[in-house]
Amino acid sequence: MNEPLFLKPYFQEKIWGGDRLKTEFGYDIPSDHTGECWAISAHPHGPATVENGPYKGETLDEVWNQHREIFGNAKGDVFPLLTKILDAKTDLSVQVHPDDKYAMEHEHELGKTECWYVIKADEGSVMYYGHNAKSREELQQMIENHEWDKLLRKVPVHAGDFLYVPSGTIHAIGKGIMVLETQQSSDTTYRLYDFDRVDAKTGKKRELHLKQSIECTNVPHKDPELKQVKSKVGDVNVTQFVSTKFFAVYEWHVQNDEGTFKRESAPYTLVSVLDGKGEVIVDGKHYPIQKGMHFILPYDVKEWTIKGNLQIIASEPGKDA
Repeated sequence: MNEPLFLKPYFQEKIWGGDRLKTEFGYDIPSDHTGECWAISAHPHGPATVENGPYKGETLDEVWNQHREIFGNAKGDVFPLLTKILDAKTDLSVQVHPDDKYAMEHEHELGKTECWYVIKADEGSVMYYGHNAKSREELQQMIENHEWDKLLRKVPVHAGDFLYVPSGTIHAIGKGIMVLETQQSSDTTYRLYDFDRVDAKTGKKRELHLKQSIECTNVPHKDPELKQVKSKVGDVNVTQFVSTKFFAVYEWHVQNDEGTFKRESAPYTLVSVLDGKGEVIVDGKHYPIQKGMHFILPYDVKEWTIKGNLQIIASEPGKDA
């Protein structure tokens, strides 16, 4: 398939969601409590739908299962990555995700390492990121004693920040923040603390998963050491935020110019347009792109040109994806 695979997102309502997915990106969201746009997703809890080409109307998981050649005959039972945009009108629950081994054993799906590019952040916004316990015993004691202010680390964030969240990291996106999230394709979340909120629909507090959270948390917490790499492709400014065995994540920033990319080792590339408009040119064909669009450049697209005024977050599967 020598053309981009454009996708229609799937939306998830959340107790902490708002309406920024509509006001910022123009999406047709189901309610003013919409928390998640599953933009590039083959996960069964929210698959994106192909909008063009011979597979129009099919979900991404169907295309992955039936036309693996599009993805370079990549191995694996599931499409390994999931791209989301999250709108946190209020704080998300404090949570932790398992690694592959724990998730496969207990949940029968991939673990969940993820990362966030901060799109918007209200003044004074913070992420909950990591913890202060020195041992698992101390972690359990602080949880049982509800010493959340003592346990949880808070990190101020601003638009343009990037955070890497390996499995086992206690975390929560704080209120007033919108992020683009790149993650392993998993929907396993262990909820550690939910600020004692009551769900308006059920009238009850949401379920916690304390045993699993304690078992999965990395102790002690260590901030990952990231080294951003900046380069240029033509006149496109490229920033590599992270490169791991799960995924590599980049920002492509182009201002009234263009750059031509060549496929290297990755079998396919995931692309999300965060701002601006322009076009992607493949094999002489021009495809208009603008803020809020998401697409995959499949295996047969060996070269492409990005042109216009655009801010893009792109990702590729890592060697172990």
